Amino acid sequence: MIRFTRNAALAAATGWILIAVIGTAHAAGAFAVGACGAYGYGYDFHKIADARAAAMKQCAGASCKVVGSIKRGCAAFAIDAKQPCGSFGWAVNSHLGKAENASLRRCFEFGGHDCVVRAWACDEKG
Repeated sequence: MIRFTRNAALAAATGWILIAVIGTAHAAGAFAVGACGAYGYGYDFHKIADARAAAMKQCAGASCKVVGSIKRGCAAFAIDAKQPCGSFGWAVNSHLGKAENASLRRCFEFGGHDCVVRAWACDEKG
């Protein structure tokens, strides 16, 4: 009886782990940016196409475009705080801090002087 209970518990635990891994493997996100600080994002979708559509729907402006897909990671968007229609930068990375730093660096590289992170998004990371 103990052997049966132990095997049943092992089977149940294995099943839950598989469900968690499969759910995490399907997590997808996308990030869209546009002129004058416009942005949108979608995260934790099962299909990247759904995440891209959500990002575009959320981004306000005619010049919005999806700039990155997020798979078990984060995206960040930085703008020049004093000139939001000027320089900007974006980045996708497996770590939020690295994505934020890269987006700020790109904003400065493109001529920004007072760059700040305007938005960020992370998908499910397990």
